[in-house]
This record gives sequence, structure tokens and C-alpha cells, in this order.
Amino acid sequence: MIDPTIQNAISASLQAYTAYTPLNVEELTARLTDVFVLDEDFLDKVDALDEVFDEYPQAESLREVFFDLLMVNFFSADIERLEEDYLDTPEWADIEEETIDRGTELLNLLLYLNECRDEAIEPSLEDYLAEFLLVDDDEFQDEHQIYEPIIANQILVESTPEEVKKIAVKVAEDAELKDLFYPIMTFFQNTKPRDNDKQTVAENAVDKSFDMAVFTILETFNQD
Repeated sequence: MIDPTIQNAISASLQAYTAYTPLNVEELTARLTDVFVLDEDFLDKVDALDEVFDEYPQAESLREVFFDLLMVNFFSADIERLEEDYLDTPEWADIEEETIDRGTELLNLLLYLNECRDEAIEPSLEDYLAEFLLVDDDEFQDEHQIYEPIIANQILVESTPEEVKKIAVKVAEDAELKDLFYPIMTFFQNTKPRDNDKQTVAENAVDKSFDMAVFTILETFNQD
């Protein structure tokens, strides 16, 4: 099964990516969709996902982002065919251990946007950090450390993509949010962008292919 929002995100993000990195978008979209709809165990679907990206090295930067999408699809669609307490089973614990080094922090943001949509809440960076990630809670200092570049620059949501880029290029290379800083911050600047807004985001992007693919995923998840 595939969640309709994720189906739209796959297509839209690849279209955005191929605006700057040529590849056969129709073929890749079809291949990835086939992976998401597989009636297989999650780890088998991860293997199938990796096989596709192995065949499309020009899209390598999206591999872990699409792992995040695969995980979100599992939570929203695949889980329906499993027992109610599946996430508390040893089998799921094994999957978490096996994939502990996979994916990105985009996963948390996508889960947050799903929650906002379900509860009719307007997403905001302040709400995401304080209420969803609980970065100010002593028990969640790992999240605080990961999100430090964004926490320290929250004021940028009131600024412009050009200003975000100036900070994005200075984020430490080993920071977990280095690659996601620009698309996350520009998304929270304007969660309902018009075409001219998206053009401005693209013009100032650090890595146009990757940044616009991620930005488009976020925009798709935030659509009514």
C-alpha cells in the first residue's frame, strides 16, 4: 500500500530534483512507486529501495530521504495490515536496530506535518521544536544538540531565503542537519509558498537539486 500524500511527494520531489539533475523522472518515479507498494516486510522493501538507488547514482543524494518516506509510509499505510501492537514487538525492535543508521531528521518533520494535518494545526518552527521534539526538555537533550544550528537561528523564519543561505553554508560539515538546514528553514519561512516564492527558494538554494526535492516533499505534506 502507499499513502496518497507520499505518492504525490515521490512524484513532485523527483520532478523538482530533475529540474537541476537530468534523469528519467518517469522511469524512476515508477520504479520507486513499485517499491512502496510491495507487499513485503519492511526490511525487504528497504533492500528494494537500495537496489533502485544503486541503479540511479545521479539520484544518490535522495537515498536516505526516500528511506524516510518509506518509513512514514510504513507508519501510515503498511501498519494497517499488521497487528495493533506491532510497534511493541521484538520484530519491530529488530527492524529499528537494523536501520538505526538509516534515514535523516526529515523523518521527524514529516511525522510532525502528518500530525498537524490530522489535528488541523498550522505548522510552525517554534511548535515543531518545543512541542513535538521537546528540545527544551531535559530528557530530550540529544534532539537539542542535533537541532542546535536551527535553534540558534530561529530568527531566520522572519527573514528571506537569501539570509538562510548565508547561514546554511556556514553550518559545520559534521552537523547532522547540515544538508537539511536550508530546505527546513525556508519551508518554515513560508509553509504555503506560491510559484514566485518557490522560485526565490530555488535561486538561493545551496544544492538546488537536493534542496528543492526536500522543500517540495515538505510542501506536499503540508497541503490540505
